[in-house]
Amino acid sequence: MPNPSPHLAAPSPRPDETESADDPGDLPPGGYERLAAFRHALRRFLAFSEAAARAEGLTAQQHQALLAVKAAPPGESASVGYLAEQLLLAPNSAAELADRMVRVGLIERHSAQGDRRRVILTLTPAAEGVLWRLSAGHLRELREAAPALEALTALVRDPAGRRPS
Repeated sequence: MPNPSPHLAAPSPRPDETESADDPGDLPPGGYERLAAFRHALRRFLAFSEAAARAEGLTAQQHQALLAVKAAPPGESASVGYLAEQLLLAPNSAAELADRMVRVGLIERHSAQGDRRRVILTLTPAAEGVLWRLSAGHLRELREAAPALEALTALVRDPAGRRPS
């Protein structure tokens, strides 16, 4: 029977040292533990975020979409293509998500000035309020987690594990 997950396959040989300077064999003592702790901290934040979105009546993906639309850089409107890029979705999946969000009153579609074929997404006033509440809670959560996350990112800043003086 074939292995159901390619991630559980036999380990591949170590790359030639010229291929990568990020050899896990070069991890400092406790490096795997720090990587695991960092992933755990990220997962805890994501779990918090998903629960906060649910408490507001949103899916995590809807929350991410609201944030992406609101955060579109100045001069760049939030189109369906932009939404797809930001949420790492196929364009048709982003269009379906936008359709669902229009139906529940979270976003509105507008034709772009100068190119009526291009659709621009904007938040409704109700969505603005939900996003404001979610963002305030997320900032509080991030401020509480910041010291632990900063300590854990030391592995990335200094793979040798030296502490800044």
